[in-house]
Amino acid sequence: MNTLYIPAAVSADAVRETGWLNMLIFGLFVAVTLVVVLRASRNNKTAADYYAAGRSFTGPQNGTAIAGDYLSAASFLGIVGAIAINGYDGFLYSIGFLVAWLVALLLVAEMLRNTGKFTMADVLSFRLKQRPVRIAAAITTLAVCFFYLLAQMAGAGGLVSLLMGIDSRIGQSLVIAIVGALMIIYVLVGGMKGTTWVQIIKACLLIAGTAVMTVWVLAINGFNLSELLGSAVEMSGNAAILDPGLQYGKSETSKLDFVSLGLALVLGTAALPHVLMRFYTVPTAKEARRSVVWAIWLIGLFYLFTLVLGYGAAALIERETIIGAPGGVNSAAPLLAFALGGPVLLGLIAAVAFATILAVVAGLTITAAASFAHDIYANVVRKGKVDADGEVKVARRTVLVIGVVSILGGIGAQGQNVAFLVALAFAVAASANLPTIIYSLYWRRFNTRGAVWSMYGGLGSAILLIILSPVVSGAETSMISGADFAIFPLNNPGIVSIPLAFFLGFLGTVTSKDDESPEKQAEMEVRSLTGVGAEKAVDH
Repeated sequence: MNTLYIPAAVSADAVRETGWLNMLIFGLFVAVTLVVVLRASRNNKTAADYYAAGRSFTGPQNGTAIAGDYLSAASFLGIVGAIAINGYDGFLYSIGFLVAWLVALLLVAEMLRNTGKFTMADVLSFRLKQRPVRIAAAITTLAVCFFYLLAQMAGAGGLVSLLMGIDSRIGQSLVIAIVGALMIIYVLVGGMKGTTWVQIIKACLLIAGTAVMTVWVLAINGFNLSELLGSAVEMSGNAAILDPGLQYGKSETSKLDFVSLGLALVLGTAALPHVLMRFYTVPTAKEARRSVVWAIWLIGLFYLFTLVLGYGAAALIERETIIGAPGGVNSAAPLLAFALGGPVLLGLIAAVAFATILAVVAGLTITAAASFAHDIYANVVRKGKVDADGEVKVARRTVLVIGVVSILGGIGAQGQNVAFLVALAFAVAASANLPTIIYSLYWRRFNTRGAVWSMYGGLGSAILLIILSPVVSGAETSMISGADFAIFPLNNPGIVSIPLAFFLGFLGTVTSKDDESPEKQAEMEVRSLTGVGAEKAVDH
């Protein structure tokens, strides 16, 4: 049986020795992708070019970009770490993230593409009152993007603290600021087209890198999964790492927390604004369907890899070494890379992880900027009386503001498990967006009051429950150490906030006498199901 122990001191020395190599490889990635972004930006002439890449991507290209958008730092760093420490319960993140795509494919992707133009609010306001619905949709989009950006920025700080041996909070904060600055450059210059190409490059690198590590781990164990699991049990000294319940089975509260987490993961994907926006970068609804199928294959393959990598880290590295390393649980994947291939593989995997963070934050930022500029500025403030150039200028200014806010938020969220932070973003998305999307597409009677109640109620309840949960205070791993105002016992609010948002959407609709336009309802139903009229509306 092959096992490798990396003492903390050796790990720290290795980090200092290989830090510059890691940065060199990452710098090479940044240089190449900046060239790609600059070339892509030459065709950014209209709002459709900036927001939706001119709808010029094929299904396979967009599917790869969706995988790039979706496979974030949480997927790579957080899940591998969660499996290495909590075994079976950590793999539940992978299962939830993957199964969620079936909801997106079956219920949302094609109909959303047929009905919308640039943002989620285009769909929601199609047959409802423009002003209140667009404002609510823009606010929920910005909130979800902010939570997701927190996770990516926290991942950046943790990764660099491991790779460069930077233990100080100031040093990690500086790194987060640099990542934020690079993100702003990508989005300002490249728009959606440049961002999409960065996603495609990053997805290929990430899946190839994890594939190499997966084959390597399996080879060490004679391509025998049972032997790998046995090695993990032996190194961790805990047979429970193979059983359900290590993290979520200790009490009735933790079991309920798991149900809440599962709800958030499975229902949140179909409501993530930056994933929904990807459906608009393809020319037809058929290509939107193809892109989701491609994404499912790529994402499914990746999550199978995470199972091997997580247990591989548990088998090759002692639990205390992972927990004690700079970056904590999030360091399992880079430490595994060092255990397998030394400084070179560590440098390559580190560069891939950096690329992952950079590409995802770029996608989130352009989504948030598009939502503000297109929904709030162009359609609410200017009431549609603004040209494409003016709208894009506002979007670019919004990028700067979002960049600064996400940097500050990332600095505050350092030390948290990034997979866990992303689960909170999914809970907010599923609560604030999904009920309104489903009702708008499938319930004829649904009206403006129902939409507004559902979005604000879902968003408000999710955020309030997070603030009052052990995530923020009352536990050793809380964001605010030393404080204790946790009233809500669960870490994830999904089990309460998601049903509440569906109920509020129903209640708001049945208590309102506002009947929306029957003609608009009929047009939306025909368009969402057949695509007739969608292409003409989208191009103008």
